[in-house]
Amino acid sequence: MSLRNDLALYGFESNADYSFALQCVLDAENRHVRCLHVDGSAGRRKTAFANALGSALSYPRICYHDFSLLNTPAARGVVSVEDTGSELAEPAMTAFERVITEACAYSESDRCLLIVDQLQAAGFVDQMRLTGFLRNAEWSSQAGTVIAHRGNLLVVLICEGELYHSLAKLCFRVWTDAELTMPDYRPEDYGWSLDAQPVFTALAQLFAALPFSPTPSEFSAVLDDLAHRVHGEEQLRQSLFGRCEGLARTALHVDAMAPMLSEILDRLQTWRGVDHIEL
Repeated sequence: MSLRNDLALYGFESNADYSFALQCVLDAENRHVRCLHVDGSAGRRKTAFANALGSALSYPRICYHDFSLLNTPAARGVVSVEDTGSELAEPAMTAFERVITEACAYSESDRCLLIVDQLQAAGFVDQMRLTGFLRNAEWSSQAGTVIAHRGNLLVVLICEGELYHSLAKLCFRVWTDAELTMPDYRPEDYGWSLDAQPVFTALAQLFAALPFSPTPSEFSAVLDDLAHRVHGEEQLRQSLFGRCEGLARTALHVDAMAPMLSEILDRLQTWRGVDHIEL
């Protein structure tokens, strides 16, 4: 099964194929900790990609940190000293320090994916420390120093702005926004007869004009509506808007779209052998 299908199984569907990008990251020489910069428009689509990637690649350990959440130090632990009966407070770590420490520990014996989300909310000091960690695989905090296994650890960075230049130079960047190029969907791929091709051609023309590229499941859901529920242009608009994530409602109501919507319905009814009635 392809990586694209595996990602879809875990909640991230796209027409893009990320296999080559992952090959570039994972097959590269381990001069530093491998790092993937997940880029794209603002929103949580990038986070969905990162989490789906960990499951699709069967990472036994997935660590996650979100800088937009309150990053307060954990409570100091108290350790008893048997010889003196006194108590010492263990050094406190921030959530960011703790997650990197845990990822390093996991990577010693197994593959681990570390997702660092909303990096734009991190302070400059934390970004500099992260840059140093990626360079030399060594992380130091008040609790001590840990070293990541470069062959086992993959770091994924998500940022709503530009990455710090030195940090970006250590990353391979992928783009996760929806593709605008309409895939070559064919009737036989969805259980429709070959003579339904005019319907598919009309749909392709509409999506090209919007412009919008539906994923396979979105396209399948629209086809199901067309086959069983859609009986007019307004219903077709509602189906397209309801099924296609990211499709702007205003785009469907532009005057230039009306003839294309009508063409889809005309070709659908010609294929069925009946005339469509606007409801």
